[in-house]
Amino acid sequence: MKINFFGTNKFAEKMLEALIEAGDFEIQTVYTMPDKPTGRKQELQKSPVKILAEKHKLKIKQPTSLKNLQSSIFNLQLNIVCDYGLIIPENILNTPTYGSINIHPSLLPKYRGATPIQSTLINGELETGVSVMLMDEKMDHGPILAQKTIEIDIEDNYTSLHEKLAKTAKNLLPETIFGYLAGEITPKTQNHSEATFCKEFKKEDGKINWDKSALEIYNQWRGMIEWPGVWTELKSKRLKIIKLKLTELFAHSYELDQGEIKVDKDKIFVGCGDKKLIEIQELQLEGKKVMGAKEFINGNQNLDKATLSS
Repeated sequence: MKINFFGTNKFAEKMLEALIEAGDFEIQTVYTMPDKPTGRKQELQKSPVKILAEKHKLKIKQPTSLKNLQSSIFNLQLNIVCDYGLIIPENILNTPTYGSINIHPSLLPKYRGATPIQSTLINGELETGVSVMLMDEKMDHGPILAQKTIEIDIEDNYTSLHEKLAKTAKNLLPETIFGYLAGEITPKTQNHSEATFCKEFKKEDGKINWDKSALEIYNQWRGMIEWPGVWTELKSKRLKIIKLKLTELFAHSYELDQGEIKVDKDKIFVGCGDKKLIEIQELQLEGKKVMGAKEFINGNQNLDKATLSS
């Protein structure tokens, strides 16, 4: 089966891996985003998909736009698209014999858009899943071929949930393709009236509002742990929160206001808007290294009763 693959990041890497391991696909070309400058030295970094494609000696293209790509050069059965990064023109979507298939880490039509895993956690959902769909010209809009639901544990954060979803999708994708091409799967139109959308996040979205409940703050951290990270300010300096923990302790036990810190032996607690406390276990003050709570307490005098800004 001749296919093209469009993908860039870690989730897409797992889908390309699934197609390679299946052994039933002739991957003509892998399309991935151009190498991205990263770090202080702005060194070019290859995408996870490119690294995998190079390992298997697949043909790779990294256009900055697909607008002028000639669809006439495609002679294949399917496009497979996952976490790519560029808009794919309608003529390219429709060129393959069986169209284009997309793998999306949410239970569509819920959480259409670029940040479904982050948004799912931030909103405190108890379950999510993977959708395999036929693509049309609108974002995450096409008919569903298959879905798989998974439960979300309260301990899950972006990293762990991403891994669970990728594993689920890796198993689901090949069997869905085979079922669809064999005529065993009938595409099902999404209920567009139930669609919800998620936005791209910026650094400022990571700032904690201590007027929110402890659970809301915890969920923000779970979703943003990799990007953009959550942060606050301590004495006009940015304080990045690396690790948080929910607790059943209440602010009135220590007479704390929202954002007010309580140091209890080697632990750091902060008052939240619902009068509960949240525990900060790892943190990084601007210009300093990442520290555990005990080390941070030892290095910062007068921390008890200090206030973090919202």
